[in-house]
Amino acid sequence: MRHLVFSGPGDLVWQECPDPQLSGPRDALVRPLAVARCDLDPVIALGLYPITPPFAMGHEMVGEIVDLGDSVTHLTLGERVIVPFQASCGDCAPCRRGLSNACVAVPPGTAFGLGPHGGADLGGALADLVRVPFADHALLPLPDGMDPVIAAGIPDNVSDGYRCVAGPLSEVPGAPVLVVGGLAPSVGLYAVASATALGSERVVYVDHDPERLRLAGTLGAVVVEAPLTALRDAVGDERFPITVDACVLDAGRDLALSATAPCGTCTSVSGGATAMATLPLQAMYLKGVRYEISRVHARATAPTVLDLVTSGRLDPGAIITRIATFDEAPEAMVEPAVKIVFVP
Repeated sequence: MRHLVFSGPGDLVWQECPDPQLSGPRDALVRPLAVARCDLDPVIALGLYPITPPFAMGHEMVGEIVDLGDSVTHLTLGERVIVPFQASCGDCAPCRRGLSNACVAVPPGTAFGLGPHGGADLGGALADLVRVPFADHALLPLPDGMDPVIAAGIPDNVSDGYRCVAGPLSEVPGAPVLVVGGLAPSVGLYAVASATALGSERVVYVDHDPERLRLAGTLGAVVVEAPLTALRDAVGDERFPITVDACVLDAGRDLALSATAPCGTCTSVSGGATAMATLPLQAMYLKGVRYEISRVHARATAPTVLDLVTSGRLDPGAIITRIATFDEAPEAMVEPAVKIVFVP
């Protein structure tokens, strides 16, 4: 079979490799039908993320089951499934608490499409075939009639945007939300869409990019155009109980933190490429700001997101800006698009 391999900045090539095989009774083999480009993928492909090549790319996928281990009895061959991007067993203490990102049955960080940076290397979703461990727990049946393209981002970015606002909005129903957009473009916009779907009375989206601002406006946000050099003053004196940093640069995180209301919650979707930052801890302490940063617990979050999509309250397709073929992936992976979905 073939898979798309990242070998260095701008160097992505389809290569031949052996077909994966079932290695345990809980495994499944899945043929990808739609693979969404994660916000992290172009950063990696351009060589801007500290990760060692080579490895196969792609980790947001919907696929068709082509083989099953003996213990996977509730799924069937030919069934279409959503594949959460992290591996998790469903049985350990963290998994039972809904902390599927912290599963102890696999090395920390184990995920598709991230090579050694993703713990155990599971290969990438941009491939003819993918082995899914713990398939009896991991795989979510795609609802009848749902387009795999629309669902392709649920394994990661859609769920990530949702979790940034869902918990805080459950604590403060209807609360205003600020989203600072940037290097995590689709996650920020999915946070906007989720906040609107969950009943936020006012969603403000700050960014410098005209296309992302346009999309945020169509999702119901009040949009504020501000260059990175002027983010500090983008919302004036307005403060928000819930803020989201999808900028992933110091200026965006600083705006999100400073605009968080007393005893509010600020969530950063990533630590950025350098993984180093200076936080205004004294100001945060005095205001009582709760600051959260982590990867989404994908398997635990995806079912709720899928319910929102099925009910029509959340439309991931509203943010998809291009559908490309697998053959176009090497070039499209580094395009400045908001959200791309690849199909075979």
